[in-house]
Amino acid sequence: LLEVFASKIPLVVSPGGTDLNVDWKIRKQREIIVRVCHRARFLVVQSEELHFRLQDLLPEIAERLVFIPKSFVYLGQEDFHLREAAGCGPENLLFFLPAGIRPVKGNLECLRLLKKVHEQRPRVRVLFAGAPLDAGYSEKFEREVKENGVFACWIPPVPPPAILSAYRAADIILNASSSEGLSNALLEATAAGRPVLASKIPGNRWVVLGNNGDHSMGLLYDGEDPEDFLKKALILIDEEGIRRKFGEAGIRRAAFLPTPEEEAGRLARVYEMAMRPG
Repeated sequence: LLEVFASKIPLVVSPGGTDLNVDWKIRKQREIIVRVCHRARFLVVQSEELHFRLQDLLPEIAERLVFIPKSFVYLGQEDFHLREAAGCGPENLLFFLPAGIRPVKGNLECLRLLKKVHEQRPRVRVLFAGAPLDAGYSEKFEREVKENGVFACWIPPVPPPAILSAYRAADIILNASSSEGLSNALLEATAAGRPVLASKIPGNRWVVLGNNGDHSMGLLYDGEDPEDFLKKALILIDEEGIRRKFGEAGIRRAAFLPTPEEEAGRLARVYEMAMRPG
């Protein structure tokens, strides 16, 4: 009876990167995703990559897909002393990775890659900010951060009202994820004028490279190739002019993104349509 009742409730679904990039590979999870997608009156996607992916995986629901570009918003102007938290002096160059500590975010793998970077550029520092979301993985990460305390540290999540201040204090923003729909952190970081170094996955492509005609806002690295990470990191470390151009491109792109009010209005219209009879 409950299932019959639930089937009559209008449903709007917003699939995430984990749904289609990770859970889709697991048969039982895939069956749930397919069932939910078929029941939904509309499916909201906020990146072109996910839009095309869903059209390819489930062509029968294509007419119910709605693409609503994502906006960004900073929830305050509070100060955050990021460089002080990282033990940075004026001579240091700071990488910043804001993400919960779990395997899909690649925090530990990124730390290991940055160890090689630090061996070649000792002035580099890295600060990880995020909650421990996977106990076993977080324990390993904490242990290796302590072992590499000369250049790395880990703090709790930055309070949302202070995240803009944190981005602006960093020199390069990192994303080491193995799966993303569209990273809020990268979108916010580029809008704050920070260059990024991110894993070369479909969900990061647009955020970092933009559309045709846009100037790149950072570099993508091959997560399977440590030498590629090292090469891209050294370019960003050694070339201040390149970092500046990437940052300027992010600010320009941000001016053309929808406002939060525009995004909310488009979402509200989809929900209203889903509630109409028929």
